[in-house]
Amino acid sequence: MDKLKLYIGLFIAIILGIAGLIVWKWGFIMLIRIILSLGFLGLTLMLGFFLALTIYAESWKYALLLLPFTAISAYGTYLSVTWQKLKVVGGIIAFFIIAVAFGIWYISEPDLTIMDRFRSAETLEKMGRYKQAARKYEKAGNYKKAAEMYLKLGWLESAAWAYEKAGEYAKAAELYEKLYEKEKDTYYLKEAHEYWKKAGNMERAARALERYAQEEPWFWEDVAKLYEEMGNQEKAREAWEKALEYYMGEAKEEGVFWEDVGNIARKLGKEELAREAYQKFLEYCLKEAEEDPMWWKHVAEAYEYLGEKEKAEEARKKYEEYRKKIMKTNEETSKFPE
Repeated sequence: MDKLKLYIGLFIAIILGIAGLIVWKWGFIMLIRIILSLGFLGLTLMLGFFLALTIYAESWKYALLLLPFTAISAYGTYLSVTWQKLKVVGGIIAFFIIAVAFGIWYISEPDLTIMDRFRSAETLEKMGRYKQAARKYEKAGNYKKAAEMYLKLGWLESAAWAYEKAGEYAKAAELYEKLYEKEKDTYYLKEAHEYWKKAGNMERAARALERYAQEEPWFWEDVAKLYEEMGNQEKAREAWEKALEYYMGEAKEEGVFWEDVGNIARKLGKEELAREAYQKFLEYCLKEAEEDPMWWKHVAEAYEYLGEKEKAEEARKKYEEYRKKIMKTNEETSKFPE
């Protein structure tokens, strides 16, 4: 970092030195002349490059737009080098400053025409220019009106976003549910669930999440927990049963899920199934521990589930021995010679 600062400082010093030498040798006017000539030359080369690129791409619209700017910049270069018609040079500089300012202003609202920029959101709405009106309402912070414009356009997702910004979470949630019906994308149900929660409507939030879990079954556990929070034990139990069914299927493919089966079965009072699941989870963990001693931690947990405290303690000691060994190895490898 110090070297970088040194190089930057050195570069600035060289530039200032060259500028000082020019002023001392030929005067301040010559310095201005050189700066303008180099500036216009650089601009001309840049514009010329993009002009050539647009012509090569056969983008005639942008080529015609760049052509006059390139020609004006080249003319400015010529006048600066020959040091004549200085008022014209000044006019060219002013022209480019205005062009840049206009470009920034135009890019700030690309969806609006020049005339639209001078019209109010209300006027644009009356004219039926709902997209432009929505942009104006957004800029003014009136997201509720922006959402209404998007609804008139049929842009449900944009309307939902605008209602979210306006704090109208229930309306946003309703729109996400409509989007799901239209697109059949479960993402919208997840969004609906989140916004119903923000709106304080836990019943609708649970229903949305339940519909989501019907297509993405690993979320049945979340549905069950949500119904438990709401105090609806009947619906919670139904969701836990579906979660159990899902994890049973997964456990047959990947043994680590037997732990989830055991936990849910125990929660539902199915002790025999819970014990069978924990036994299978133990077998899976013991097999994994042969390859990776980190699994002794889970072996201990499995024995705890089965009520075998002595074996759980033995497994926990093996895990602690392994953990200490790893920590010692890490300490040794992290010591570097001074």
